[in-house]
Amino acid sequence: MFVLVNLIVMLGMLVVVPAGLRLVDPVRLAPVRRMWPLFAVPGAVALWLPRGAVATTLAVVYALGTLLLAAQAPRRLVRTRSLAPAEVAVLTALAAPSVAGLALVAERAGYELFGFTLPILALTVPHFHFAGFTAALVAGLVCGAAAGGLARFAALSVPLGTLTVLAGYFVDDWAELAGALVLTAGMWAVALLTWRDVRGAERDPYTRALLAVSAAVLVATMLLALSWAVGQAADIPHPGLTWMAATHGLGNALGFALCSVLAWRRIKDMKESAA
Repeated sequence: MFVLVNLIVMLGMLVVVPAGLRLVDPVRLAPVRRMWPLFAVPGAVALWLPRGAVATTLAVVYALGTLLLAAQAPRRLVRTRSLAPAEVAVLTALAAPSVAGLALVAERAGYELFGFTLPILALTVPHFHFAGFTAALVAGLVCGAAAGGLARFAALSVPLGTLTVLAGYFVDDWAELAGALVLTAGMWAVALLTWRDVRGAERDPYTRALLAVSAAVLVATMLLALSWAVGQAADIPHPGLTWMAATHGLGNALGFALCSVLAWRRIKDMKESAA
């Protein structure tokens, strides 16, 4: 699980986050995007080093980058003065990696932050790159492309579910299950809208294929997440963390996150070339 989780986190740090920033605001976020490798590369190296001072220092560098990204959220809010559902989702995406950055510093230092075990802290890092950043970003993009109540529900429930899962860490497994239910409902709404509205409006077969894969994978991976949360709360048999990393984690990273940002990048490029 150690190797697999680290590879998933590296994909988020080095590929998905900078690609996602191009989709949020390619002009105003360009300075952050250009600087991002200065933070992400040390963070990626920290994953593979033994816990200690060097790994912690490199993790702190990455955490500073996530805080720089999080600082763009209030700046964007001041500029837009909007809390429309799509904007709430984008603001959540900008802030979420800072939770991953904090967890990475604690885990690399061998410190059980807030009493969480080191394996849980290690898994928090990919969770807030993909469920936090990518899922919220895609929910916001889908809300901007598909009108209606379901789109607004998706854009609001994904951030709400992510934050409720985070709060559940501090309360109990049942609170975490409540967050998982909200997040799953929001992600399934994203999957439906992606398949029906976004994919249906595209003529490029490659873009349609990427959108189809991201929607289909999302249904399966969130079902796995829900089964794990139910098992934890009700103390019934459920998939272990290694199995979840190999299925839910890898599926979300490659099938949902990577395919989604590639598809939305193609949509954005085609719109700009047609303008």
